[in-house]
Amino acid sequence: MDDSSIGVRIRRFRGKALTQRQLADQAGVSVDLVRKLEQGGRQTASIASLQKLARALDVDISDLVGKRHGIPSGNPDAGIVAIRRALTPVDDLLGEVPEEEAVSLDDGRRAVDYAWGAYWAGRYELLTTILPANLTQLRATVHAARNGSVAPANELLARMCWVTGCTLVHLGQTDPAFLAIRQALTAAERGNDPLLLATIRGSVAWQLLVQGRYDESRRVALRAATELEPAGEVPHAHLSAYGSLVLQGATASGRAQDVPEALSLIEAAGEVALRIGADRQDYETYFGPSQVVMQTVDVNVSSERYSEALAAAKEMPPNSGLPQASRARHLADTAVALTRTGQHQRALDALLNAERVGGVDWIKYQSLPRHIVSELLDHDRRVPLRAFARRIGVNT
Repeated sequence: MDDSSIGVRIRRFRGKALTQRQLADQAGVSVDLVRKLEQGGRQTASIASLQKLARALDVDISDLVGKRHGIPSGNPDAGIVAIRRALTPVDDLLGEVPEEEAVSLDDGRRAVDYAWGAYWAGRYELLTTILPANLTQLRATVHAARNGSVAPANELLARMCWVTGCTLVHLGQTDPAFLAIRQALTAAERGNDPLLLATIRGSVAWQLLVQGRYDESRRVALRAATELEPAGEVPHAHLSAYGSLVLQGATASGRAQDVPEALSLIEAAGEVALRIGADRQDYETYFGPSQVVMQTVDVNVSSERYSEALAAAKEMPPNSGLPQASRARHLADTAVALTRTGQHQRALDALLNAERVGGVDWIKYQSLPRHIVSELLDHDRRVPLRAFARRIGVNT
């Protein structure tokens, strides 16, 4: 069995402290699942089951699925360590003046827009090279801001901290990611844009979801939605922010296996999407009919309702407004449902499409396609699948 498999990690973390049955009992999963994972009979499980196992083992789910990444480059000013350093400066404790100079608001906007463009294109390695300097420069811009420039400077810093947090999540670095999003929230509170503040709260909820803190994720998202609930006619950007928060609450409910609430919230978000009438991007966030379909599939996959997931996937608009990374993730979710319903060739086709859409930089940092391929290899050893498996780092 592959030394990097989930089963090996479960056995390693379990050690001598827990038997397989004790782990299963504490996690609330079947001992058969634990046994098959450790013996290699299964290569993965549902997101909910993996999160329960991680919690029972007292580890982060990123450690369990092997998702943490560094970006070796030989450049001390780039990579995960450099981002951590930029997020936790100690110049004030050393009595030193930061070397980076403030940038103009226009230059700051261009830097923020470029970073978010790279993020939605799945260019995580590129982001690790530009985020450290950008964070430091925008922090200097905030310190230098006076009068009318204070709020917009803080809003730019908020957006840069936000994209930093999102990038770190995809690299499996959940602790510095949460530090970054909390810094984004603090900066947004010093700005003057309630929609930006609300949307960043939605990203806090997303990070809580990634950490397996489903109830807190749902509560954070829905409280922010309640505070933003539209009364009468409001701009589409307001509706988009509100609908996105409701959808985030739905996703958290789905991960917590509260399917009725999740579907009810999805229905509410769908009504908002119909009111808007098209996919939109506001405040670095996408919302509209396509996003509603995507999250409906996610909810059904996470609750192992695979036929319902496939039925929902058929509703994706032909000219979807989803960004590149989201379209690729949706295809991976669809591949899970296809695999679990025995449609192995279609599952491989979906994964190959996800690779094409997301690109090599995106798929390199995605654990879900690797787990699906490991399952598919139990049913298909033909050349196309084996070649794809090798490309994404799955032993054949």
